[in-house]
Amino acid sequence: MFQRVVQKSARSAGRLQLQAPRSSRSSRTLHTTPRRCNASLNSTATSFIRSHDKLASVENTPYFIDNAFKQSAATGAQLVDVHDPATNELVTRVPQMTRDELEATIASAAKAYPAWKNTSIMARQQIMFKFVALIRENWDRLASSIVLEQGKTFADARGDVLRGLQVAEAACGAPELLKGEVLEVAKDMETRSYREPLGVVAAICPFNFPAMIPLWSIPIACVTGNTLVIKPSERDPGAALILAELAREAGLPDGVLNIVHGTHDTVNFLLEHEDIKAISFVGGNKAGEYIFSKGSALGKRVQANLGAKNHAVALPDCDKNHFINSVIGAAFGAAGQRCMALSVVVLVGETQSWLPELVEASKKLSVNGGFIEGSDLGPVITPHSKARIESLIQSAADEGATIALDGRGFKPADPAFAAGNWVAPTIISDVKTDMTCYTEEIFGPVLVCVQADSLDEAVELINRNPYGNGTAVFTRSGAAAERFRRTIEAGQVGINVPIPVPLPMFSFTGNKKSVAAGGASTFYGRPGINFYTQQKTVTALWKSEDVVAKKADVSMPTQS
Repeated sequence: MFQRVVQKSARSAGRLQLQAPRSSRSSRTLHTTPRRCNASLNSTATSFIRSHDKLASVENTPYFIDNAFKQSAATGAQLVDVHDPATNELVTRVPQMTRDELEATIASAAKAYPAWKNTSIMARQQIMFKFVALIRENWDRLASSIVLEQGKTFADARGDVLRGLQVAEAACGAPELLKGEVLEVAKDMETRSYREPLGVVAAICPFNFPAMIPLWSIPIACVTGNTLVIKPSERDPGAALILAELAREAGLPDGVLNIVHGTHDTVNFLLEHEDIKAISFVGGNKAGEYIFSKGSALGKRVQANLGAKNHAVALPDCDKNHFINSVIGAAFGAAGQRCMALSVVVLVGETQSWLPELVEASKKLSVNGGFIEGSDLGPVITPHSKARIESLIQSAADEGATIALDGRGFKPADPAFAAGNWVAPTIISDVKTDMTCYTEEIFGPVLVCVQADSLDEAVELINRNPYGNGTAVFTRSGAAAERFRRTIEAGQVGINVPIPVPLPMFSFTGNKKSVAAGGASTFYGRPGINFYTQQKTVTALWKSEDVVAKKADVSMPTQS
């Protein structure tokens, strides 16, 4: 069972106290407060849920406006049930907020914008420093919320938080990225460029990274002077709420960050509201293409990271053990619910004989509740996701592929998890590129194996795929790696690296159908700063001589 020794901060005493480890199945520590919020908010940095036990009480998830949590007036069918994916026990209910409530959050952000825009970059940077420190302090608390609502293992959930934390850390360097340019373009005349915020912006987040994706927006949007409205996934909103609480504690003024809830109605509200100047979206192609098209048509700036079908190429000269371990981790981590998961492996030449070893190594992974110590992957997010994944596995068999490892029907040994959304690692071989299991994004712990006779054939196969998020090649040959790099059509390339997502000093660089408009507006790094700001150039003339012109010059200025 997941046990943990935590350090409990005794701020009033100015010292650290140790809390003894305990069985996560037998007890849970909940921080009780007078407010009625969901389990994620009824917690502290050192006191949070550590097990999959049924909650004693279930509360609705609040929204966040003017630095306060408020309960929506939504009732009945306007509430979306959120379940622990490991048990399908109810953990909270998420409202489809009313029109008036949504309007109020936008009004709050709009009201806060002028003062926040005029807050100095150094003051905004100091708040970001504090925000980073608070995320680190609440790291395990955030991870716990992710395990409870999304289903990841605790270790993987901590990684979710870390990759978002790194974006927040990089955002502390915004003063360097916001510096303008100046050039003396003529005698006594200079042109300066400035980067200014857009205004009220919005972010629509997916279920698979409940902390990381909000943190792709909160630090950059806010440090550049915008005010932000976030809609977390209705499937797992807890981490976003904790981040809002931490941003408030760090010193973000009222209205700078707001959290709204809902499904299609809320998305359309954000797209249509005239005060929203930009939309950031991460999710599937159907929703993303709709958001990009509608938002752009309404004059909004939109960045959208969409679906994927990421390939790994195994060349015969590669380190076989490293390749097998890398592909297994990248294919089955987070139960395959990553847009950068390696969902296809291209076995070149003699590496096709490595399939049995790949299968045997995959069988050793532990599939269990995320709070259980030693778990390698947890459940998928919902029963609907499980059913969809299993139907795609069946389609492969129906279309002539071989199910080399079948993860359907898996049940953990603990009967408490009998109702969970379990799909164990699955490997499908003898796959052709016209099969449904290849053409569709499965988004589950399923690895599809195709064959190629050469590196060039593998590259041609990958380039025919409409997606272009990421890819990897495993080889000891520098020449082969360089040929792959030059000829492959994917935005993020790994050489012996299975998930080549760059750190925040670069940017998320998917392309083709994986990113709306081919990746013109990418996330974090300098492109993220550019997305959340607009340029202004000012050309000024300051005459150095003290003269009064005898006659106005009415010809076109040449600036020479």
